[in-house]
Amino acid sequence: MTDQQSHQTLAMGETPAATRPTVNAPFGTTLVEAARQRDDIIGLSADLAKYTDMLPFKEEFPHRFFNVGMAEQNLIGVAGGLARAGYLPVATTYAVFATRRAYDFIAIDCALTRANVKIVAGLPGLTTGYGGTHQGIDDLAMMRAMPNMVVLDPADAVELEQATRAAIDHRGPVYMRLQRADVPLVLDPARTRFEIGRATLVSDGSDVGIVACGIMVERAIEAARRLAERGISAAVLSSPSIKPFDHESVLRLATETGALVAAENHSIIGGLGAAIAETLTTRDVWAALERVGIQDEFGECGSLPYLAQRHGLTIEAVVAAAERAVERKQSRRRR
Repeated sequence: MTDQQSHQTLAMGETPAATRPTVNAPFGTTLVEAARQRDDIIGLSADLAKYTDMLPFKEEFPHRFFNVGMAEQNLIGVAGGLARAGYLPVATTYAVFATRRAYDFIAIDCALTRANVKIVAGLPGLTTGYGGTHQGIDDLAMMRAMPNMVVLDPADAVELEQATRAAIDHRGPVYMRLQRADVPLVLDPARTRFEIGRATLVSDGSDVGIVACGIMVERAIEAARRLAERGISAAVLSSPSIKPFDHESVLRLATETGALVAAENHSIIGGLGAAIAETLTTRDVWAALERVGIQDEFGECGSLPYLAQRHGLTIEAVVAAAERAVERKQSRRRR
């Protein structure tokens, strides 16, 4: 990718040109494979099938795909009705439209009744340059607060494929963030075993633990490499299951390192960092915790590199947060 291309504001639904190995449409491909085995799977879209990787499903199962139009409340209402009729609906739209526009419908039609609905949400966080109207920066917080809801934020194509299968097999409502089109391969497929409620230790370390989800896992891995060059040993924990949350893995990392960084493509309020803080305080475990995420503000419009820099979602931000956490730990021990 040229420097000029990397700083362009992408059109709606576009993704940056790949600079590493990728898998094309891992969610859509995995959904099609599952639908070949299960005739109860129904695909739904709010006029965004192309931009949520539902086209492979639509093309292979046209009689099992329905476009409800730009009507997200209706999307969830239809999904809830299909679930009560014995089907397994998979409803796709953008994260902001699913959560902000249809939140009450999700709560009543899906979560309250534990309906077997899967909500797959594109453009999470700062993965689009179209500003606060389209950037889902608060969806994890909203869905975490909803009883009976499973909340997932896979890191890459490997976790996304496995999380899609797990969501389909899970009996009950699931909200999953989506990376679409050419999705990077970040984790080792041979070592990654996704499970709802579990985190994966990507690399070990003794000075600080970086707990990350979604697109921030790749940046956490690179941050750990740069920290090693500075003499800081950083562990990386991929935490795609935001709810249920893997408290034990986080507590273990906190006890072993005494310093943690939460890195998420989401507001620092109510998401991964909040889950970590709640875990530490309720279990009475101390660790210096620094949070990398979007501050209490809406995202701007602009290119994805600009937005990452402007809102602090860079590798450098993770490195700086890790150094602060280590310094806080050491300062506390010197007292």
